[in-house]
Amino acid sequence: MAGKASKDGLVALAAARMKDIILTHEPGAPLGSLPDIAKAMNVGVATVRQAARLLEHEGFLKVRRGNGGGFFAARPDAMAVGRAVAGFLDVARSHEREAIEIMTLLDCDLMAAAAQASDEGLRARLREHAEQIDACDRPEQRAAFVQEMHNIIFRMVDRPLMEMMARMSMEHYTTRTGFPIYDGTEGAARWKQERHAIIYAILRRDPDLARFEAQRRRDYVLRSMADAGSVS
Repeated sequence: MAGKASKDGLVALAAARMKDIILTHEPGAPLGSLPDIAKAMNVGVATVRQAARLLEHEGFLKVRRGNGGGFFAARPDAMAVGRAVAGFLDVARSHEREAIEIMTLLDCDLMAAAAQASDEGLRARLREHAEQIDACDRPEQRAAFVQEMHNIIFRMVDRPLMEMMARMSMEHYTTRTGFPIYDGTEGAARWKQERHAIIYAILRRDPDLARFEAQRRRDYVLRSMADAGSVS
């Protein structure tokens, strides 16, 4: 066990050193081959290989194999971070209710902030996206709509920390629960009405109304889960 702990510590240290090197390079810049990096860091090739796997998983490194291959600097995006944290929450057995509470709470601020955004191109994109609402009859269609809607909102708002937290919560919720909050014809109709109302408030440039509509949706979602007793 002591040997394994020592080995894990060496890999973690190598990964930290490699990350420092990566952050001095622009994304896509070559870092060299596996032997080159091992020699520069004065550690074994096997240690660098394991450290590289960690950094590749975290999104800090791109590994290209074959002729012209090697290690290249990269940067993790919010989606990659969200997936990684969602995986941790799965291991920690975090309940989906917690993810929904965070996700819907963040939406209240995100939608209000989006209503104050000035980028006309993104506002037009959101308006065009809203035209798909009434065609979203199936759960998978609604999930895809919400994903793209948030992609637009994140660009309108440009708040990286909120984006990361929201993506983490959405990833955790969508991969762990089958609880049908908007079930059946009535549920689908309510979902459509809510999305129309929120986007209308954003496009109207009314942050108070956007927050109100997002909060009203949040209240309904949490009340629906409590009534169903689906999660604790």
